[in-house]
Amino acid sequence: MASKKTPAVRAAEAAGIRFRLLEYDYDPEAESVGLQAAGAMGIAPERVFKTLVCLLDGAELACAAIPSDARLSLKALATAAGAKRAEMADPVKAERSTGFVVGGISPFGQKRRLRCFLDASAESHNEIVVNGGRRGLQIALAPADLIAALEAVVCPLQAE
Repeated sequence: MASKKTPAVRAAEAAGIRFRLLEYDYDPEAESVGLQAAGAMGIAPERVFKTLVCLLDGAELACAAIPSDARLSLKALATAAGAKRAEMADPVKAERSTGFVVGGISPFGQKRRLRCFLDASAESHNEIVVNGGRRGLQIALAPADLIAALEAVVCPLQAE
């Protein structure tokens, strides 16, 4: 078993927040990592947030955390970030910037901390789940703790 002390877990510990680690068997063939994680852990998909790395105005990388069963509104992200446009980042650039591999990108413990935008639906849950920094590892925590630790911007991010 790989170490549970990923940079994401160490960052959550350093932030002094309460969290639980959850593990599941990662399926590299899954069409949706977030939905596969939710199903494997038996947690409602709207509580399991996927971390998407996006490019703002062709220059700044940022991360958006949205429910695993939702689609990201790039327009909503651009508006929240004060950018003219947003697009999904190249996976290689996302990995290089965060230090995590796709399927294991966490909002916590990124090599270069990106601005974090959290979908407003998170605040309707007592606990949400985000990636723990490697495939098969998740961090369960109160949305308010994630918001405080990452100075996350809370806004509606889901596509209609």
